[in-house]
Amino acid sequence: MQKKPYRDLNTYFRTRFGCRVHKVTVDAGLDCPNRDGTLSTGGCIYCNAKGSGTGAHRQGVSITRQIERSKDRIARRFKTNLLMAYFQSFTNTYAPVKQLKALYDEALAVENVVGLAIGTRPDCVDEAVLDLLESYARDHLIWIEYGLQSAHDHTLSLINRGHDFACFQRAVSATHGRNINICAHVILGLPGETRQDMMATADAVAAMGIDGVKLHLLYVVRGTPMEALYRSGRYRCLRQREYAELVCSFIERLPETTIIQRLTGDPHLHELVAPAWSLQKKDTVELIHRTFQEKNTWQGKRLMPS
Repeated sequence: MQKKPYRDLNTYFRTRFGCRVHKVTVDAGLDCPNRDGTLSTGGCIYCNAKGSGTGAHRQGVSITRQIERSKDRIARRFKTNLLMAYFQSFTNTYAPVKQLKALYDEALAVENVVGLAIGTRPDCVDEAVLDLLESYARDHLIWIEYGLQSAHDHTLSLINRGHDFACFQRAVSATHGRNINICAHVILGLPGETRQDMMATADAVAAMGIDGVKLHLLYVVRGTPMEALYRSGRYRCLRQREYAELVCSFIERLPETTIIQRLTGDPHLHELVAPAWSLQKKDTVELIHRTFQEKNTWQGKRLMPS
C-alpha cells in the first residue's frame, strides 16, 4: 500500500499497539453550555439538535452496552478487538468531576477498551478535570479533543461559538505536560472566511504543539441558523474540489508529527441541506489524495518556521 502524504490515525494506532484500534462513539447524555442557557440557548450556528450524538443515552442504553453492542461488528469488519471509547456528542467534560469519573470508569472497564477520546470545548476544562484525565493517562491512551473551529475571534463570534481563541490557547497550555494527547477540531468553509484566514488557522495550530487535528467541512444542517444563511443566499458552500485543495493546503502547514485524525465529516442524510457532495465521503477522501499527488505535496511541506 502506498504511503499516505500525511500521518494518519490508523498508522499511529498500529505503531503504538501493533494492530488497528477502532473508536466507538459513546453518548454520555451530557449537555453544552452553549445550548443550555449558560452561554446561549441556540448553540453554534451549524450545530444540530443531537450535537453529533447517536441518541443512545435518551434511549436508556448504558455506556457499557453502547460499547459492547459494537464489538462483534467491529471485529468482523476491521479485524480488531482493541477499542477507544469516543465521548463525542455535546461537551464531555461539562459535568461535576465525580459524574465524569463514573462515566469514564465505566467505559474503561469494558474489556479491550485501551483508552478514551473526550470531545469537549476549551472553556469546559479546569484543573480538576485535567487531573482526572491525567490519572487515566498513566495506564491508558487519553485524547482530549478541543473544538477550535477557527483561530479568528471575528469568526468565532459570528458562529456563536461562545469563546475566543485565547480560551483555546489557555486550555492547550493547561493540558500540556500531563501525558494527555490534544486534538484540535477545525472547520473549513466557515462564513466570511477566506483561504488566507483558514491558512492562518493552520499556522496557529501548527505553532502550538498539538498532537492531532480533525478537519471538518462546514455543511448545512436542517433547522439551524446556517440553513437560514444558506437559503437567503448569504452563504455559499464549498465545492468538492475547492474543499480538497483547502485540506491539502492546511495539512501542508502542519508539522509531520501531527496526527491527521479526520479529513472530512459525516453528515446525516435526513438532516443535510447542502452540499450534496458531502455525503460522498469515500469520493472526497480519494479526491484529497489525488490532489496531494497533483500538487506533489505532503504534510509539513509548507510549515512556517518557528
